[in-house]
Amino acid sequence: MAKLSERVQAELDNVSQVLNEIEKIRKKKKKSTAELAGLATFIHNFYNGIENILNQILKEENITVKKSETWHKDILKISADNNVITEQLKLELTGFLAFRHFFVHAYGFMIREDDMKILIDKADSVFLLFKENISKYLTQ
Repeated sequence: MAKLSERVQAELDNVSQVLNEIEKIRKKKKKSTAELAGLATFIHNFYNGIENILNQILKEENITVKKSETWHKDILKISADNNVITEQLKLELTGFLAFRHFFVHAYGFMIREDDMKILIDKADSVFLLFKENISKYLTQ
């Protein structure tokens, strides 16, 4: 099995590619329903990649996240409680988590650009903060 740092880097690379795809669609003035659904998918992928990294770190540290109806929310809390991420980052990621929940339960044609704009606008800065948090944690 690959080392934790290698698994984390692979996920970070995937999330970077997701951000590149978001940017391609974001630049278009008029977006089709399919393009909006694609943006929503990429925002969902963005959050899932972050969650995958947190899961891998917690697993490596033998910190259990119990599978429950709230486990997606719990992983952020547990990660902050164990100093994997800061409280500030946890709060930033909560918006992406809320969108993830909406996305999973919505039909693609129901997604509006306005529902995603705030997340799209801050995805790059949240990802930069996430990488800083993870780097700091892994090098302690």
